[in-house]
Amino acid sequence: MTSSLFEITGHTRFLAIVADPIHHVKTPQRINELVRAHGIDAVMVPLHVSEADLPRVMNALRGMQNFFGCVVTVPHKTSAVALCDEVSDEARQIGAVNVVHRMPDGRLRGAMLDGIGFVDGLRGAGIDPAGRSVYLAGAGGAASAIAFALVQAGVARITVANRSVDRAVSLVGRLRQAHPAIDVSVGTSDPAGHDIVVNATSLGLRPGDALPFDATRLDAKQIVAEIIMDPAETALLAAARARGCRVHEGAPMLASQIRHMAAFMLDQPMPAVPARAGAPA
Repeated sequence: MTSSLFEITGHTRFLAIVADPIHHVKTPQRINELVRAHGIDAVMVPLHVSEADLPRVMNALRGMQNFFGCVVTVPHKTSAVALCDEVSDEARQIGAVNVVHRMPDGRLRGAMLDGIGFVDGLRGAGIDPAGRSVYLAGAGGAASAIAFALVQAGVARITVANRSVDRAVSLVGRLRQAHPAIDVSVGTSDPAGHDIVVNATSLGLRPGDALPFDATRLDAKQIVAEIIMDPAETALLAAARARGCRVHEGAPMLASQIRHMAAFMLDQPMPAVPARAGAPA
């Protein structure tokens, strides 16, 4: 039997995921599986970092010469932009990053992969967003990335709803500036009248969280999608399923971008892992 353990040495490249809370993250497991499959001497660990401590932690990582990069998740995606020395054009447009690479001189370069991961996850489940109307709950980093990716995927209409209306207005304005022809508006807590309903907020991570919108307005013709991975079935998805909706869990968004995250952090190509002999395709 092959051991699942691997040795960490002074040559091992250190990767991290930065989040608050941290209990729900699945990225370390997936990244560590991937680098082991490729025989890469690297390891990812979770770092529980508060919003107040984020600048101090990111600055400290600059000085760690065996640190190669980190995944940045809730609630740090927007704040991390200002802590990077350079970011991709897409990340600057979105106003958020979810992956950072430490360059040899200690500078930090950020990018945003959530949007393409979410859209690829939908398509992998046989859900093509092209030509459909989308209700998007949230206006933070992940929501912004998803909104821009959905526009690129050819959606017909997007309605953005957020507890802070100012943030929804800001996202709608950025979408209109980048894509003047897109039909985009600020919405309310009512998701009725849309083909795909997306929760791109952090509501659902903690027991007792409120629902991100009025789930009683859902109907069986709608698809309800999450970005939260743990729990796999959030209170929102349970409510949507009870109303006859097709539901789409959060895990595919991560699965669709893991290889791209690893390639960005390690600054090297990361080909797909071939299926093992006897393993299902």
